Amino acid sequence: QVQLVESGGGLAQAGASLRLACAASGVSVRSNPFGWYRQAPGKQREWVARISSGGTTIYADPVKGRFTISKDNAKNTVSLQMNNLKPEDTAVYYCQYLYYWGQGTQVTVAS
Repeated sequence: QVQLVESGGGLAQAGASLRLACAASGVSVRSNPFGWYRQAPGKQREWVARISSGGTTIYADPVKGRFTISKDNAKNTVSLQMNNLKPEDTAVYYCQYLYYWGQGTQVTVAS
């Protein structure tokens, strides 16, 4: 059974950094693609970043150059390093694998 558990969200000031982690069980991060999505209040869920099974990464334009997705095969986790946070990054962030989703972690960026 696949389970994804996010952690690392919280309150940050604009310009600060946060690192989100997604602990996966029932699936190997080494050999599978994973994604991060976010959903701001009153908005649809949007894709943020993706990492392929081989480690190739792609990013949505609003976060390109500020966010970095990576995976730790030993810990079986997928991380999202978020730098230079902006108030518009405020959202619930979700880890995704195929049709599996985590419960989300709240990120709030104060101006």
